[in-house]
Amino acid sequence: MNFSDLLNPWVIFGLLGQICFSLRFIVQWIYSEKAKKSIIPTSFWYFSLVGGAVLFVYAIYRKDIVFTLGQGAGLVVYVRNLVLIAKHKQVNPV
Repeated sequence: MNFSDLLNPWVIFGLLGQICFSLRFIVQWIYSEKAKKSIIPTSFWYFSLVGGAVLFVYAIYRKDIVFTLGQGAGLVVYVRNLVLIAKHKQVNPV
């Protein structure tokens, strides 16, 4: 891969998705360190959703069935967790 390949809009798009997807682990680590226990903040699921959606589109573009199925399945989990969080907030408002 040469430098001009890195400037390909699809490569940049895929890299942005990977950055968002990776940021979720950093956010989770910071929250857990502050709390001195394992914590998964809501922002973890939003980073998962955004990063996963971008990587899902990128995987479709790349025509990679393994990558597409893996990211697609993850999106279901991320959305479900956000729905559960929203329902919990409705029942137990802060």
